[in-house]
Amino acid sequence: MAPTRNNFYWINYEIISPSNQKLIEIDLKFKSRESTLRDAAYQAFHKGIMVREPSQVLALATEPLPLADEYRFVRKYFHALWAWYVLLIRLLSFHNPVKEVRAFAKTFRVKRVDVFARTKAYPDYAGFAGTLLQHKPRVSVIIPTLNRYSYLNDVLTDLEQQTYSNLEVIVVDQSEPFQAGLYENRSIEIRVIRQQEKALWKARNEAIRQSAGELILLYDDDSRVKQNWVEEHIRCLDYFEADISAGVSISVVGSKVPRHYSFFRWADQLDTGNAMVRREVFEHIGLFDLQFEKQRMGDGEFGLRAYLNGCISVSNPMADRLHLKADSGGLRQMGSWDGFRPTSWWAPRPVPSVLYLTRSYFGNRVAL
Repeated sequence: MAPTRNNFYWINYEIISPSNQKLIEIDLKFKSRESTLRDAAYQAFHKGIMVREPSQVLALATEPLPLADEYRFVRKYFHALWAWYVLLIRLLSFHNPVKEVRAFAKTFRVKRVDVFARTKAYPDYAGFAGTLLQHKPRVSVIIPTLNRYSYLNDVLTDLEQQTYSNLEVIVVDQSEPFQAGLYENRSIEIRVIRQQEKALWKARNEAIRQSAGELILLYDDDSRVKQNWVEEHIRCLDYFEADISAGVSISVVGSKVPRHYSFFRWADQLDTGNAMVRREVFEHIGLFDLQFEKQRMGDGEFGLRAYLNGCISVSNPMADRLHLKADSGGLRQMGSWDGFRPTSWWAPRPVPSVLYLTRSYFGNRVAL
């Protein structure tokens, strides 16, 4: 699946700058040149090399790659058990067993590599103050909440202490009983929308419709952030000329941002508990899909839709949040922990929305 525009995620090693080439370990042990170039492009993606020049995009050949190259790639970047799993699946799906075993055996000595050993640095980012920060656009912070007032109080306090001040906070409160006093005597502009139906995606959509900001900041009601959180999201959009700043999350106090999200790179996920989106994105691709209501992966579907429509999303390690993962309220109260773990033993697995997403974008065969 490729974007309809801005499709420059896989770059050609032979064309990029020497400074970017130095970050990549070119592997000449693949049987085909095409495999070597695809391997280099994979490394570049995961090392944070972001090139937006169409002439540097790798044109992918349509011919199948050598089977041994496929197994070599799996062994290089994934646990060895995955190579065995791929072999088993291919044998069970009636591929030529002699060819499969022979290609698999040729990769026994291939060692797993650390693709994150050297990553792209952007040394001028920290002091960057582009037109967005100078213009100070209105930011609408969208917070759906359901029975988490103790957490929400800290959320609002963190927002009051932000270094960036041109904010409006829109809280869609679905809690029972409603506690209006929580929102009184705050130093920031807060608008509360009362919603009787316990529905996350409906809440986010309604808040976006009523928002006035040029930038929409999606946030959760059980999170904590640093004082420069909003500013860092804006800086990322500005510096990389991105449509989405995909913030990262940690779930343990004092822990570090996961290594693979500790540097700027093309985003491969969208967490609607910590993401800033330009308003034009919603105007172009629409709001969240209500088919995911009371289920999971609504943010994943939106991220995939944005990608396919050519929206530029950058993973932003500077806009991190502590996700406290409250054990009650929110989606916990609606019946699932994640896409494959409903809170009830008798509920379907995976959650039906996972199959809906898979069928919608990848077809029935993949869903099965």
